[in-house]
Amino acid sequence: MVNAIIFGAPGSGKGTYASRLQSKVGVEVIATGDVFREIMREETPLAQRVRSYVEKGLLVPDDVVIEVLKQRMAKIPKGKGFILDGYPRTVEQAKALEKIAKIDVIIRLIVPEWIIVERLSTRRICKNCGEVYNIRFLKPKVEGICDKCGGQLYQRSDDTPEVIKKRIEVYEQQTQPILEYYKAKGIPFIEFKTESLEMPPEVAVEEIIKGLKKLKLTQ
Repeated sequence: MVNAIIFGAPGSGKGTYASRLQSKVGVEVIATGDVFREIMREETPLAQRVRSYVEKGLLVPDDVVIEVLKQRMAKIPKGKGFILDGYPRTVEQAKALEKIAKIDVIIRLIVPEWIIVERLSTRRICKNCGEVYNIRFLKPKVEGICDKCGGQLYQRSDDTPEVIKKRIEVYEQQTQPILEYYKAKGIPFIEFKTESLEMPPEVAVEEIIKGLKKLKLTQ
């Protein structure tokens, strides 16, 4: 059982790697971004509030995020670990997390800005099942149509170059200090750095698993 947080700027591969680690390491993945996108499909005051932040590339307020996280973590089977993707994003959120669960390791992804902008500005997502494609190097068989379910593909409103750069700026300003917070706490780090736009996800995942084994956090 391992409780991990995966860190990296938007588009660094957190969701892709976490989903593959889920089956290989046997953990639950809690992606706050996915949770909020589900909320934004609703027509409620909370949905409108979340949309007003996300569409501008800004962070959702702590009180909302923490409440959503508590509800989601309560559903994890006893004795099973987790990977948090997209939380915490502020030091205050990190402090709140300490009251909910113990963190064993930080997984940090280091990716250059040019790769992130290229990845996200060419990303497309299925409206029905959420499958992710890329019009540059992970194209669907039929343009604009999901291979899995036949759903329509779309570009997220925050996947334009201008908003992507704003999201990276917000990450650097508000999230990077959390890394220093966890280092001061003595939490071990596993760092993976890439300079390649088309590196297979499996390469990163295997390196991360090697790091977990070295720390004796998985077999």
